[in-house]
Amino acid sequence: MGSSWSNEEERQPLLGPGLGPAPGAAWRSREAAAAALPEAAPVPGRVYGRRWLVLLLFSLLAFAQGLVWNTWGPIQNSARQAYGFSSWDIALLVLWGPIGFLPCFAFMWLLDKRGLRVTVLLTSFLMVLGTGLRCIPISDLMLKRRLIHGGQLLNGLAGPTVMNAAPFLSTTWFSADERATATAIASMLSYLGGACAFLVGPLVVPAPNGTSPLLASESSRAHIKDLIETVLYAEFGVVCLLFAATLAYFPPRPPLPPSVAAASQRLSYRRSFCRLLSNLRFLMIGLAYAIPLGVFAGWSGVLDLILTPVHVSQVDAGWIGFWSIVGGCVVGIAMARFADFIRGMLKLILLLLFSGATLSSTWFTLTCLNSITHLPLTTELSWFNWCLPGSCLLSLLLILCFRESYDRLYLDVVVSV
Repeated sequence: MGSSWSNEEERQPLLGPGLGPAPGAAWRSREAAAAALPEAAPVPGRVYGRRWLVLLLFSLLAFAQGLVWNTWGPIQNSARQAYGFSSWDIALLVLWGPIGFLPCFAFMWLLDKRGLRVTVLLTSFLMVLGTGLRCIPISDLMLKRRLIHGGQLLNGLAGPTVMNAAPFLSTTWFSADERATATAIASMLSYLGGACAFLVGPLVVPAPNGTSPLLASESSRAHIKDLIETVLYAEFGVVCLLFAATLAYFPPRPPLPPSVAAASQRLSYRRSFCRLLSNLRFLMIGLAYAIPLGVFAGWSGVLDLILTPVHVSQVDAGWIGFWSIVGGCVVGIAMARFADFIRGMLKLILLLLFSGATLSSTWFTLTCLNSITHLPLTTELSWFNWCLPGSCLLSLLLILCFRESYDRLYLDVVVSV
């Protein structure tokens, strides 16, 4: 079923043995390699109950990283009043997250060479430093703003690990029939952290009167600043607790691998990197994942800044961002499970999600430009118009991530020995 939507070339693995394997050659090579293994030395496979604790720690760390990254966007009106941030400052605070992905290959190299424990400890330590910098009590607002920017950058440097290491963790600790679930949990918690920031900030920190810094009094400014610092201290405490738990117990790997994929030999980092960059299909899939992720993350991070000129309140903007991410997680899991049962339909599903996201994003843009288009804009319409593209975009990103957890077993075995 669904074979008309994918051809034989598209169903071949991105990394097979050698360059340009013929159709079916990868499977024949895999069977030949398995037959050549000595029968007396089978690869042991065992799963441990502690794998759920490892997954819980990693998922909570991803949740905290998303929460810290999205601290300022949902309360941008309040932050501008309390610390004198400009619109450019708010955008830059959100931008530190994507900027932190620039050294992502260094973190992935560290993950391959040193394992999960070292990489996750470094990631959590960067988050402790970042959230700690934001809490330093300084009366000089200029210096305080610089410390906040530095803290957001350090938290952004933790992004490559929490966003990319979920398939690696699931392969290392979980059996094949649990791998998709583990990848889903670890990947989804990072997005849910950003979603909760849309609630925590606006519900704890009040917006200035009329959402304009010029209309707020000094007492209101001090009150808002105190509440923002309460949120910052709370996030710092949560991150420190997670760092302590990770330091106390986060083993790099189980005593025995859970599957053949976890025990298989991998390609060298340089060789696999060069082969992937020379693979046009891989680059197209990477762009299909990266472009929607960048657009969605950039928009959601400054959603309140975008909606303020069209008179959507800080709290309403927070709820819109929250439900768009939660809806994307729910729809993404459901569609991923559907794609698993209906083989060969993944391309069609992704095309439908892209089409839905494009149409609803266009409608959202036109309603925001109501002075030109004269389309009605109400809070209810803005909720629907942004939640729909957000759900479509996030669900297709999660589907692509979940599919990696299935493909990794095959790829690891194909490139072994």
